[in-house]
Amino acid sequence: MAESVPAQPALYSGSENPPSLNGGRCHRCGYVFFPPQQYGCESCGAPPEELEAVTLPGRGKLHSFATVHLHQGKGIEAPFTVGVILLDDGPAIRSILTNRTGQGLKAGVRMSATIVSQGSDEQGREVMELRFEKAAR
Repeated sequence: MAESVPAQPALYSGSENPPSLNGGRCHRCGYVFFPPQQYGCESCGAPPEELEAVTLPGRGKLHSFATVHLHQGKGIEAPFTVGVILLDDGPAIRSILTNRTGQGLKAGVRMSATIVSQGSDEQGREVMELRFEKAAR
């Protein structure tokens, strides 16, 4: 069995199901953000010392989505659907959805993060990437 590695380990943990996301919170105003950053609070302007790392559950509601039918990028075969998910803890995240065509999706449906294989890297390791899918409930 080939070793698997997360494509972006600073953004999420691939060891849980659903995976958790690495975000942050401002001690001064309570603002929750994703992805993690160290430049200060983008809501109230608090300095970096006021920020703490937090783990965000990979669950939320679908706000909007669009299906891409023509794409020139590498590694992503069209069609694919990109959605904006409003995470339960507050931040909005844009992600590729496992539902390639968007069929059966609508705004407000519950979504859950998942980790999917995106092929292999140069060392033959399976590369795992974060996606969102319609939650079972």
